[in-house]
Amino acid sequence: MVADHILKAWITGWAITRGVSAPIAEYDGYGVDVGWPQQLQRYVFAAPGDGFKLLANTVTEPWVFLKVCIAPEQVATLLPSRWVIQQQRYMMVCNRPMAQSKFALPDEYELQVSHEDAVTVVRITMGEETIAIGRIVFVDGYAIYDRIETHAAHRRRGLASFIMHTLERIALDEGITKGILVATEQGKLLYEKMGWELYSFYTTAVIPGDK
Repeated sequence: MVADHILKAWITGWAITRGVSAPIAEYDGYGVDVGWPQQLQRYVFAAPGDGFKLLANTVTEPWVFLKVCIAPEQVATLLPSRWVIQQQRYMMVCNRPMAQSKFALPDEYELQVSHEDAVTVVRITMGEETIAIGRIVFVDGYAIYDRIETHAAHRRRGLASFIMHTLERIALDEGITKGILVATEQGKLLYEKMGWELYSFYTTAVIPGDK
């Protein structure tokens, strides 16, 4: 069972990095008024309790997202057919220093660190182009790592790891050693090599706009 304080820290940090409304406790989980054209609302649950089941059976409008920390095959049994399960994600935690790397940033790249309100943004650029990027915020003693991305043409060069280590140093400077993130399938493999551990499935369902 996912601990409530970890789920709350994650979704609060997610909302901060995305610049949307803070989550509120509702339906046995947390709701975020996102307000984007293809994501109006998201609800996040540690487990599929009464609130999750109520929303699953009563929501009919598109672009409301239900996210729950169980495996997709379990989620599928609880949803009416109008819901579509999205690509799998994984909630991960790291409570110790990441595995060190000897990677040095090649000369053609430049590292930039900036602060956008509560969010610290780390970029690797080449000229005017952003090649890799990541963000970090601090919530209740946790470092929330989010929106870690590398341009497709520059992957498998160690840039994502470099971004992560740079973000970690920023967290350590703040005295924060515990991290939370949500990974894709591919990202999960990278983070595991760096010392992150799988904490739970993070399964998403949505009613698409074309249904």
